[in-house]
Amino acid sequence: MSAIIDFVNSILWGYVLVYGLLAVGVFFTIRLGFVQFLHFPEMFRAVLGTGESDKSGITPFQALCTSLASRVGTGNLAGVAVALTLGGPGAIFWMWMVALVGMATAYSESTLAQLYKIRNDEGQYRGGPAFYLARGLRVPWAGAIFSVCLILSFGLVFNAVQANSIAEAMEGAFNVPKLGVGVVIAAISGIVIFGGIRQIARVAEIIVPFMAAAYLLMAIVILVMNYSAVPDALWTIIASAFGLEEAAGGVTGGVMAALLNGVKRGLFSNEAGMGSAPNIAAVATPDPHHPSSQGFVQALGVFIDTILICTATAIMILLSGVLEPGSGITGTELTQDAMASQVGAFGNYFIAIAIFFFAFTSIIGNYSYAENAMTFLGLGHKVPLSVLRLAVLAMVIWGAVQSVATVFNAADASMGLMATINLIAILLLSGTVVKLTRDYFAQKREGQVPRFHAASYPELAGQIDEEIWADRRETPTPLQ
Repeated sequence: MSAIIDFVNSILWGYVLVYGLLAVGVFFTIRLGFVQFLHFPEMFRAVLGTGESDKSGITPFQALCTSLASRVGTGNLAGVAVALTLGGPGAIFWMWMVALVGMATAYSESTLAQLYKIRNDEGQYRGGPAFYLARGLRVPWAGAIFSVCLILSFGLVFNAVQANSIAEAMEGAFNVPKLGVGVVIAAISGIVIFGGIRQIARVAEIIVPFMAAAYLLMAIVILVMNYSAVPDALWTIIASAFGLEEAAGGVTGGVMAALLNGVKRGLFSNEAGMGSAPNIAAVATPDPHHPSSQGFVQALGVFIDTILICTATAIMILLSGVLEPGSGITGTELTQDAMASQVGAFGNYFIAIAIFFFAFTSIIGNYSYAENAMTFLGLGHKVPLSVLRLAVLAMVIWGAVQSVATVFNAADASMGLMATINLIAILLLSGTVVKLTRDYFAQKREGQVPRFHAASYPELAGQIDEEIWADRRETPTPLQ
């Protein structure tokens, strides 16, 4: 079984996804007219909104924080360190490139998730790739496969991995037993996830901004402490990406190592195109009330995850001088060493606490995606959801005390399959994304707050829940 899983991963992650996700990002960037660059300010306007809300969905800000809760995990600390070790400083440049084109992919998949969302039995919005596969492409079997893969990878295994990261960090920094850490994490997570997606969104909108701001503030402090070395660090990143100077770290393969490791770690961190974040994007009440506005919100999530937080980790490591060829130190340990070299023993404690918050929020964010998948499979009721929640908590405790390497490989294969299905889906539905985007900005040029009018999309009749879009104000609203 391990051999089969390794073979599947070598195909999916060695060829299909590394090049496929990058190519899809470039495709949408060009087809949408470089929307993520030319309309960057729109991302902030879509997050702040105009004050519209309803009882069926969460706010755009809550949706952003919940998606960031999942995106911003141990990959932002340990993953960046691994990219630097295996690919050298140049890997960070390619992480930037992946994020910049990935913003267009994230915009597209989340716009589609908004368009094809439904109301569940309790009147709450639910949606995601499984829904646009079933409703937009008429392939419900593909939606079912996607949902099962999502539950297995994000709902269960990745949460065990996050718990393992927390337990190791707490044991190393504070000498706390791993089992005790796992039980505490499970207890706190249970309080949150048994409250459902709304409870997760309320917790995320408090913790995630604090978590991200504290980490970025620490990075700024280190930048100021080493301000004279910052230009050299930035030049090293760019030069190493193109082989203009010898890369630091235990790097073999030069430019290709930088490219492949940067792309892989960037895609794994920001999740653009994976089909994960659209599950929470669909739960939001978009403001303005148009599918594209939630697309802009999730594009901003990719920017924050990679361009800000991953870059903060990379710069801290490069400025510290602890990235040594052949040292064997990588992952969380390298990040901790980098922080400790700048601020002393406090650095170890700070990284351990950061990992706790980053990984904990990933657990609750990942669960919210799985709940959407359960709804698609017709299991979004009290008993099935309670079983899933208990399974998540069990995986958290198990992951805290066990090595999860083999299971993590299986989850990689599962995530690779769902990402492949999602990429095919959004490419086939790209024409709809283009029409929605043009409609959004056409209304803005006319001085209106963009609104979605189902009557303007006769080709979508029978595919979308028109009541969701008809129960808002139908009169165009002038921009203030």
